[in-house]
Amino acid sequence: MNQFFPVSQPSIGEQELAYVSDAVKSGWVSSIGKYIELFETSFAQFCGTRYALAVSNGTTGLHLALVSMGVQAGDEVIIPDLTFVATANAVAYTGARVVTVDIDSRTLCIDPGAVERAITPRTRAIIPVHLYGHAAHMGRLMAIAKTHGLVVLEDAAEAHGAEIRGQRVGSLGDCGVFSFYGNKVITSGEGGMLTTNDAGIYAKARLLRDHAMSADKRYWHTEVGYNYRMTNLQAALGVAQMERIDEFLAKRQQIMQWYRANLEPHPKLQLNYQEPGTKNVYWMVCLEMTGITESVRNDIMVRLRELGVDTRPYFYPVSDMPMYERAETPVAHDISGRGINLPSYTDLSKDDVRHICGAVQEVLFKMDLLQ
Repeated sequence: MNQFFPVSQPSIGEQELAYVSDAVKSGWVSSIGKYIELFETSFAQFCGTRYALAVSNGTTGLHLALVSMGVQAGDEVIIPDLTFVATANAVAYTGARVVTVDIDSRTLCIDPGAVERAITPRTRAIIPVHLYGHAAHMGRLMAIAKTHGLVVLEDAAEAHGAEIRGQRVGSLGDCGVFSFYGNKVITSGEGGMLTTNDAGIYAKARLLRDHAMSADKRYWHTEVGYNYRMTNLQAALGVAQMERIDEFLAKRQQIMQWYRANLEPHPKLQLNYQEPGTKNVYWMVCLEMTGITESVRNDIMVRLRELGVDTRPYFYPVSDMPMYERAETPVAHDISGRGINLPSYTDLSKDDVRHICGAVQEVLFKMDLLQ
């Protein structure tokens, strides 16, 4: 059988097995245990924030953050049109209106100019998404938010360790949320983390995470809360992954260099962009090709899979989903239909990447797309 390269897979070693086994043996397998606090502490230190709060997944983290920042029904929240649907769904959970705007064609992140044009008296929050590992234009976005009295929630689900001028995402807005799903930079299986420097947001989120149970009177609840807790088992896996995160990030930089060496000589192919002054963590290797349609892109993906190379398409624009409002976002719609993600997991070797790139070139030449 020919070798198969998935788009993503986690790197699980002996330390992960040891910590999870320890958590199992301790008997603390649910939402109480030493690994939860260890995970929160190490992640806050990594991001450079005062607080970190472990949650059940990135989506619940986004919802919890929005509620903790005061977003409610009748408000409007601005998000990029090119993102995973969880960004929009979390807004919808609050009863607020999802307002989608266009993206920057290079970073693939939300366009600050489009954000400013979309602000109305009902706008309450902006959610920049650090898409595929590149930080959004946080300087401009925070200035816009300050002018209009808005809160900023960083959707950093895909960007653990991404930086702007040496400051890591998750510490740049009022609040940040990360995902630890199995395909992320680090994983806890499922799970997420809310980060903030705001004591009020942290206290509110911590209360609501556990059914809004009173700290002074057990089983007494003063408002509607949620069960958004992480388990000690998940946190044990996360702690071990945090001990390797520098290794993971360095390897992703190396993998990206290998891809560039093999594919960038072709002028019709464009790989991940990195804005000056930022550090892209390359969660997903992004390949865009000029002058192709979505159907051609999909044909490329089918042919690559036949050669043992798994791929995934860029996200569809949120505004195309039937439950959300249509939006004129030409950049997001153009790029969404011609972008693919290539394998980018930590355990790839230089020979693996060379093989993958060879398959890409073979397919494109056979389709007369690189002539």
